[in-house]
Amino acid sequence: MSQLPVVLAAVSAFVITAVTGYFLIPFLKRLHYGQTIKEIGPTWHKDKGGTPTMGGIMFIIGIVVATALGACTLFWGDKTALQTVGAQQWSRLIYGILMALGFGFVGFLDDYISVVKKRNMGLRAREKFLLQLLIGAVYLMALYFSGSRSTALRLPFFGAVELGWLYWPVALFIIVGTVNAVNLTDGIDGLSGSVTFVVALGFLVLSGILGYAGFTLLAAAVAGGCIGYLLYNFHPAKVFMGDTGSLFLGGIVVAMAFGIGLPVVLVFTGIVYICETLSDIIQIGCYKLTHKRVFKMAPIHHHFEMSGWSEVKIVTVFSLVALAGCVLAVFWVLGM
Repeated sequence: MSQLPVVLAAVSAFVITAVTGYFLIPFLKRLHYGQTIKEIGPTWHKDKGGTPTMGGIMFIIGIVVATALGACTLFWGDKTALQTVGAQQWSRLIYGILMALGFGFVGFLDDYISVVKKRNMGLRAREKFLLQLLIGAVYLMALYFSGSRSTALRLPFFGAVELGWLYWPVALFIIVGTVNAVNLTDGIDGLSGSVTFVVALGFLVLSGILGYAGFTLLAAAVAGGCIGYLLYNFHPAKVFMGDTGSLFLGGIVVAMAFGIGLPVVLVFTGIVYICETLSDIIQIGCYKLTHKRVFKMAPIHHHFEMSGWSEVKIVTVFSLVALAGCVLAVFWVLGM
């Protein structure tokens, strides 16, 4: 596969996201779509109150348009690309993007209710969870009817494990769990965007190794979109992605993992997301059982903040951890 479509996807995602942000941020300010700082988090985060949110819209547009441009360029340069790559892979790509857009819409509803309707916590937890389950289930049904009917899960060191009908609830758990884990990671300036940029680079390499041209384009677009967004979100942030952006990114990460047929690779590539979620679960569980806290504050990035780490240091260290996870993922795939 020519590298031109991949480069075009990355560069166009960056440019579209950056240009969209230039116009979107002042627009959000005029609408007074400022972030309401919730009760959780360090007290000094209250100084960030009023920073425009829903900034995820900028990279949603950038990633979707850039992936389409990359695909069109690929088809233009290779008239047999659809047959060579396979219709099933392209359908996985389309369904994955649609799923991510569905999660992004749930996030948009959450942000809208929080910012416009002034209901601080946005959608109720039950409402959000049910919508996420529905989107995940529809995505799995779409994969099934498009021909992706394998119920085997490839595990590190164990190979493919046949789960039968259990595959579907496990897959749904991975989808919803990952989306919410990415959402938890969006807690300080530049964190979610930086970590997801590294994760996208990991999937760029993995999809290239495995020959998934469509997901190579998507990963390149996600990487470019994250960099374009970080121009405005790196500390001190001029805009936040909101649940609109974080749930979309969670869906995209899921789409890339399922798209290359390795959902369990998220154990490596998504190591930061997993640690964020586990820290929250451990904190809540221990406090309910013992009335004692394991961390100074959860998720774990707040623990390091409370320990005196700067936001820039946290972002740097967490991105390096994500990079290490992606390297392990590459070694696993090369050894399969």
